[in-house]
Amino acid sequence: MSAYILEMKDVTKSFPGVKALKHVNLQLRRGEILGICGENGAGKSTLMKVLSGSFSHSEYEGEIIVDGEVVRFSSVADAQKYGIEMVYQEINVIPMCTVAENMFVNNIPGKGFMVDYRTLYANTRKMLEKIGLDVQPQSPMMLLNSGQMQMVSLMRAYIKNPKVLVLDEPTSALTDNEVDVLMSILNELRDRGVSCIYISHKLEEVYRICDRVMVMRDGETINVHEIGNVTTELLIEEMIGRKVENLYPKQKVEIGGEIMRVEGVTIPHPTIEGRNIVEDVSFTLHRGEVLGIGGLVGSGRSEILETIFGIQRNGARKRIFIDGQEVRIDSPSDAMKAGIGFITEERKKNGIIWMLSIRENISAASLNELPGRLFINRPEERKRTQEIFDALHIKAPSVETPVVSLSGGNQQKVVVGKWLLKDPRILLVDEPTRGIDVGAKAEIYKLMNDLTEKGISIIMVSSDMPELINMSDRCLVISNGRITGQFEGADITDENVMRAAIAQ
Repeated sequence: MSAYILEMKDVTKSFPGVKALKHVNLQLRRGEILGICGENGAGKSTLMKVLSGSFSHSEYEGEIIVDGEVVRFSSVADAQKYGIEMVYQEINVIPMCTVAENMFVNNIPGKGFMVDYRTLYANTRKMLEKIGLDVQPQSPMMLLNSGQMQMVSLMRAYIKNPKVLVLDEPTSALTDNEVDVLMSILNELRDRGVSCIYISHKLEEVYRICDRVMVMRDGETINVHEIGNVTTELLIEEMIGRKVENLYPKQKVEIGGEIMRVEGVTIPHPTIEGRNIVEDVSFTLHRGEVLGIGGLVGSGRSEILETIFGIQRNGARKRIFIDGQEVRIDSPSDAMKAGIGFITEERKKNGIIWMLSIRENISAASLNELPGRLFINRPEERKRTQEIFDALHIKAPSVETPVVSLSGGNQQKVVVGKWLLKDPRILLVDEPTRGIDVGAKAEIYKLMNDLTEKGISIIMVSSDMPELINMSDRCLVISNGRITGQFEGADITDENVMRAAIAQ
């Protein structure tokens, strides 16, 4: 019997004008967790789509060997027959169906068209208890948040008793507690002899759960390491093809006077009458400052930014002063007129127009500044967007490339570029590097430095503790909708932030 449950040999996959995979080799041992790391666009997800049957065997070159047998998949169902299950980064659920129906899809108990709901709901409750998810089996899936949906997707794969479980960025939408549950489940699967492939940008998770780690870059296998024999620095160097002297290149700039003052932000709870999710929050922002906002998921951080930008309106209260003068912001257009930009956490939902090109996305917020006689001044639009495209080093053939074809890091650059073209005085940034690789992170941080050097002020919400600590000049901590801590400089530490984050 082979030592490997799975082998992929010389896998090559091309798209029009791009070779996404170049003779990639992968070996997965029985009962191990293999991490795969690499920048966005390195080929990780494409390789897993080959493995999971999303690409037919006629669409790529190379071999897949499962349990010593050369196999050919024409569909996802073919891969599942050989015990290969994949939990995708993009949440894959049926919103209109129940939690139980989503969890046991294609495996619902009953005879013919008759569903045994008693058994279905009982089995679902057992799985929900296992992951500590406090929802009802018969609840519509659409009522769950993204983290809960991801956990249901995980258990859908778990109950099929796979030989190989593939997880593509599984924790991007999870809370810390949900991550702990996921790690527990993966350890259980490993003890049962199940093999896992774990794709993640979060190197701390790779070190926490994986036995070996495979590095990919530009569609090729760069190296494979036993996890105990490789440093973080070497992994990053292999992933991006160069040394990163400082992952958090925060530059000290001269902080100016107050540019904005926010008073009395209060946001009603959307479903619980008489309760607020944010309660009387006030703070100031100075010229050239990066003001970090930390806190646990659900503490009200993102809602504060949305309220400042005029997105949260249902009963929300606030007073905003810019340069000492009160301004009324009831909509995003009001915010933009006041010189405020907003890089949203949900860039794929709210930050990008998928069917449009890079040029059209970058210019989307600035069309009023590109007037022609009757129509938009297209030559000026192309000139300005090309300048942004070049300055941000967006990896794409041209500004006319559809944004949907870009990697996550380059999509984030397009969102940043949209606001650079708008030339804001104040930039609100919600989770600026979520879901992007370490190389792209360093470039985003450099952009933040460039902006503050120009006197632009940034409010940054982040759940990434090292990012929050290293990139903030000052840090507010929100707990249960209130400011429970404010730290500056060397006082912005893990311990201080966490103590304030869990304060009641």
